[in-house]
Amino acid sequence: MMMPLHSRNILITGGAGFIGTKLTRALLSRGANIRVLDNFSQQVHSTDTLPDDLADQVQLFRADVRDRESLRLAIDGVDSIIHLAAETGTGQSMYEIAHYFDVNVQATALILDLLQNDSCGNSVQTLVLSSSRAVYGEGAYQCTNHGEIFPADRDPLSLQQGKFDPSCPFCKKSLQMAPTKESAPFNPLSIYGLTKQVQEQSILMWARSKGINAFGLRYQNVYGPGQSLKNPYTGILAVFSNLARQNQGIEIYEDGLESRDFVYIDDVVEATIACLIYPKSFNGPINVGSGQSVSVIEVANLIRQHFNSHSEINITGEYRVGDIRHNVADVSLAKEVLVFTPKTRFASGLKLFLEWALSQDIEMETSYKMSAERLRRAGLMRSGKVNNQ
Repeated sequence: MMMPLHSRNILITGGAGFIGTKLTRALLSRGANIRVLDNFSQQVHSTDTLPDDLADQVQLFRADVRDRESLRLAIDGVDSIIHLAAETGTGQSMYEIAHYFDVNVQATALILDLLQNDSCGNSVQTLVLSSSRAVYGEGAYQCTNHGEIFPADRDPLSLQQGKFDPSCPFCKKSLQMAPTKESAPFNPLSIYGLTKQVQEQSILMWARSKGINAFGLRYQNVYGPGQSLKNPYTGILAVFSNLARQNQGIEIYEDGLESRDFVYIDDVVEATIACLIYPKSFNGPINVGSGQSVSVIEVANLIRQHFNSHSEINITGEYRVGDIRHNVADVSLAKEVLVFTPKTRFASGLKLFLEWALSQDIEMETSYKMSAERLRRAGLMRSGKVNNQ
């Protein structure tokens, strides 16, 4: 029988990050005992300490997730592990390959090795992984002739010609985006996506062998107050809001019609906690998203309007190797298993995020421009046409 949260001892790796701090607060409010392991990476964190309201309430292990001894101490005596610690960002993963495998894959292997071979893991009964929708690659589409299609990566020649939408591999006709279910095949298009696939499959496989619960939560594009405004590799909302506040030009790749499923942080926290109190046996992946998609050009316009910004929007036609065209999650399994339904619509969630961003220091556009230039030098940002202008 599942213990109530007020009796639980929970380790959150990466617990000082965006999702981790929100999750920690929510779990503390329900009486759980929380341990946090985090290395306070400068690329993501603005400070090297926990927020004041958490510092005295959690046991902090200031360490890298690859540090075996720190991990062993952090795991010892907990009944649940929420594994959030990871390197994120598709673009950066395509040239920092060894680092992404080291942090995402090897550290996960280290956790499982400790759970298997060290007595520190004897009490662990639930594993929750922050997986990613990146494991799908393009995900699901519909063809009028051939039904459900899971296209491979897009043809480079078509992208150079400004044909950004995937086409049916059989009849070459245009495809219609469809919600992607958890049963979709793995087809990651970036090193990041591949490392998340390995993370997920490793954790689920090991937990299945031990007969304990494991959830691979395939988060979509998580956003909300508290997310990093300084990391140029993740979060177009953060990048666009920084540029709009400075009246700097906003560059949009492809034709601006590419779309994403943005899921609000409070919904992500709710779904994650639901895994900890799930009363039955479970081992598998679950999408955590809004079930709605929003185009990138719409996002840019909404942000510019909110700040009454004079930023010019430039649709460049460039495309990044490893990027997908569209995504929207099928969230029916989350409703069935976790009794979770996303509550925050994008318009209201975006307003909350932008109001919070306005209270934060502006991050200069230099790091964003440098990240884009590094992709170009690595041959991972390429030129295409914009056919809709």
